[in-house]
Amino acid sequence: MRGERSESGRIPRGIPSSSLAGPGSISWRVNREAALLLGGARALLMQVAHPKVAAGVADHSDFEHDPLGRLNRTLELSLALTFGTPAEVRRAAERINRTHRRVTGPGYRALDPELLLWVDATLIDSALLTYRTFVGPLSRAEAESYYQEAKPIGGLLGIPRHLYPATLAGFEGYLERMLAGPVQPDEIGRRLARLVLRPRIGPLPGDAFAPLDVITAGLLPEGLRKAYGLPWGRPSRALFRAAAAVLPALLKATPGRLRLVPPARLAESRTNATHSAST
Repeated sequence: MRGERSESGRIPRGIPSSSLAGPGSISWRVNREAALLLGGARALLMQVAHPKVAAGVADHSDFEHDPLGRLNRTLELSLALTFGTPAEVRRAAERINRTHRRVTGPGYRALDPELLLWVDATLIDSALLTYRTFVGPLSRAEAESYYQEAKPIGGLLGIPRHLYPATLAGFEGYLERMLAGPVQPDEIGRRLARLVLRPRIGPLPGDAFAPLDVITAGLLPEGLRKAYGLPWGRPSRALFRAAAAVLPALLKATPGRLRLVPPARLAESRTNATHSAST
């Protein structure tokens, strides 16, 4: 489909309607959960474990000085890619791409499709794992659908479709190969990881974020957990198991206005209003 239509919905140039996940999709069901934020540090630590990604973040990001601001901007754009109108999706993708065009340095380029694929892979894998750990089960077919629904958005961010493994099983193999190969944190990556786990936020003491260590350590692949030196003794394992046992039940009893991220609630309200108007 060519041409851009109005804000209310329809499809902007270059995005066929069938490629956008929408109401009833597994992407909406998973990404609407605020609990996915628990996996945010895991995704970031996986990203900066790639030395080229770490170099780009260190050279071009304000993460060290404004961690919450950067996190908020990243989260806002990521959620727009799932829950925005087609025009909002396009604008969010264009904003991300503009930022990436400026990120170049010795031996790296943010628009390198291989690096983009790795970053996207950490987000897909972390979302699936965090949902299954702290929200509820997903069948293999549902996880496969989630993976397939992520590909068109990756295409908007410069990842050629052929770079994605065809199936979820292939994607899992890709993750294993990357973790056994180029994804090994260097000193820059380890420094950034410390900032992720102990962000500098005013007078707030670093120990206030200690519970994040346990969550992140439990979600990380074992090799990266060791590479970052995260503690994983008996107390940490017990705390992680307790969180995984308690949170799913707690979330089921939590009202949607507290459990779901605001862009998801807005998108669902917009969908309901459209449905009511058409009946």
